[in-house]
Amino acid sequence: MVDGEIIVPNDAGLSDFGELRKAIMRRQHDLYFVAFDLLHLNGHDLRDMALEERREILAGMIEPGGRIQFSEPLPGEATAIFHLLDKAGLEGMVSKRRDSKYRSGPSTNWLKAKCYSIDEYEVLGVEREAGKPAFALMADRATGRYIGSAFITSGQGIRERLWKRVQEHAGPAPKGMKRPATQWVKPGIIGRVKHLRGEEDLRHASLQDFREEDQSADGRCPERR
Repeated sequence: MVDGEIIVPNDAGLSDFGELRKAIMRRQHDLYFVAFDLLHLNGHDLRDMALEERREILAGMIEPGGRIQFSEPLPGEATAIFHLLDKAGLEGMVSKRRDSKYRSGPSTNWLKAKCYSIDEYEVLGVEREAGKPAFALMADRATGRYIGSAFITSGQGIRERLWKRVQEHAGPAPKGMKRPATQWVKPGIIGRVKHLRGEEDLRHASLQDFREEDQSADGRCPERR
């Protein structure tokens, strides 16, 4: 029993999460399985062995160059490694204690450090329901395409200012979008969003702040497509 993750590498050999979602249903020949832990072998439970020992056995079982690959360790100082992964545009890294036993569920023996980007998107509207977190619906500024939602986790002052702006500039719903709990707004609000890398649409996104979009020379705001 092997623990691992399915990936699709891009042209540079780096894992591409967006391509993975497409390949699972349509291009299985592009999938690779990256193995990083060994739980059971030939009827023997290995979970009480140290991680380093389990991985040593696993590494000897995998033939190089195949569809099943061994997840090689990255030795060195964690901050420096994270900096390199961040620069490479990867989603993040997982750090594990060499002597740890295998246990299911959350554990401090392994930690995931995620790489985030902060970009600007157009705010389409704000969805608020009693007892649920509020979030903003975002669109790509160049195409107007809806790309996902961002939780509004910023301070109370920003939330109140945003809601006031939304109420003052309420607008119709974009074509094809039906969400009864959403207050739609006219074009002109640009949100600053922190989001996880690895896909065209937003993942694990939060609205950090917002601003008014600069108007064109004749005083008109660009139309939403």
